[in-house]
Amino acid sequence: MAAGPIAERNQDATIYVGGLDEKVSDTLMWELFVQAGPVVNVHMPKDRVTQSHQGYGFVEFLAEDDADYAIKIMNMIKLYGKPIRVNKASAHQKNLDVGANVFIGNLDSEVDEKLLYDTFSAFGVILQTPKIMRDPDTGNSKGFAFINYASFEASDAAIEAMNGQHLCNRAVSISYAFKKDVKGERHGSAAERLLAAQNPLSQADRPHQLFADAPPTQMPMMHQMPVPPPPIMQPTMQVPMTMMAPHQMAPPPRIMPWQNQQAPPQPPTYQPPPPPPPSFNNFAPPGFHGGFVPPPPPPPSQGQMPPPLPPSHPALPSHMQNHMMPPPPPPMSMSSGPPMPPPPPMQPNNMMPMNWKPSIPPPPPPAPA
Repeated sequence: MAAGPIAERNQDATIYVGGLDEKVSDTLMWELFVQAGPVVNVHMPKDRVTQSHQGYGFVEFLAEDDADYAIKIMNMIKLYGKPIRVNKASAHQKNLDVGANVFIGNLDSEVDEKLLYDTFSAFGVILQTPKIMRDPDTGNSKGFAFINYASFEASDAAIEAMNGQHLCNRAVSISYAFKKDVKGERHGSAAERLLAAQNPLSQADRPHQLFADAPPTQMPMMHQMPVPPPPIMQPTMQVPMTMMAPHQMAPPPRIMPWQNQQAPPQPPTYQPPPPPPPSFNNFAPPGFHGGFVPPPPPPPSQGQMPPPLPPSHPALPSHMQNHMMPPPPPPMSMSSGPPMPPPPPMQPNNMMPMNWKPSIPPPPPPAPA
């Protein structure tokens, strides 16, 4: 299980494992990570005097995909009650501590390292396992913790979004932690931000994050296709859309002309424009002045023309005149222009004019003697 020279290792297929308990051995590391893929070797740096490891190790896989899978399933699991930190070894070998250290106070006793990691990794890369300060004798939480981010953008977002929010029914307070070497000065200064901007963390070397670095999922095609709008009844339509053929209902809807089809009666709630002249002799009785409008008849294209209005028919009410066809041409005596002279009076017997006289031919001349 001894590791070979560092130059011969596949750094892309090697992971860093931190936060290990002192009881964790090389054999246990091998048996644990072989579940994620074929393991080439395991290396845990040990003290030369005590021969005990220093709380971290390296596992090299056969392929880079196996290393990525191990990071996804093994990160933050607990070994002997301690959560382990798993990420790419290439990212661990860089000095990525830029000073984006966040202090979290007023923690509930039920909050553990995994809950903190799952919550705050949504804002960016966390370099180390969240450190909850615990009592050395009892192991109980002291109510505060520290998180080390890889960038100030992530720490700024975490402070802005989570300060005052509730974790396990307690509102937590989040701010930048105080520096160890300078009394009274917090992290996040302009000098630290300038140094961090000169050596940013590469996107390819970022360890797996539960939320922030997850690739965007492709939406199903059914959600990408816009839903066509429902057919809208136009005000000038004379026929409901339900009478169209199925192939005519495909979007966008269009009005198809009637081809010798019988139109159904209009629904009571639909108020069409003035209908064509009524057929079937739907005339109101004389003296009727109610507001009832007879149902609209079929379109005139069906070849059913209403009968002409007799001249002797009584006049219809005013509200019915707009729904009637123009009356037949009036008699010649009612046409426009100067009135024609009346005809001569007729005799009762032969119905001839009274002033008419038959023309009698002259008598023939007398014959010569």
